Amino acid sequence: MTNLSSPTQEPEKEQKETTFPTQEPKPSYVKLAMRNMVKKGGTSLKHFALTTIGLIGILVGLAYLTR
Repeated sequence: MTNLSSPTQEPEKEQKETTFPTQEPKPSYVKLAMRNMVKKGGTSLKHFALTTIGLIGILVGLAYLTR
């Protein structure tokens, strides 16, 4: 009988995968958000424009109702 996976080989695999230290620190949330915005390009601009138009619409509507 042959043992296909010996218990001594599996921990060595895991150690090899996890022993590489990361040289650079994790990027901040702002950097990740900016990178994501650059990747998505037009979608972010559309959402920004819709949000701006909606906010201005709400403020104008409230100003009209409360005059």
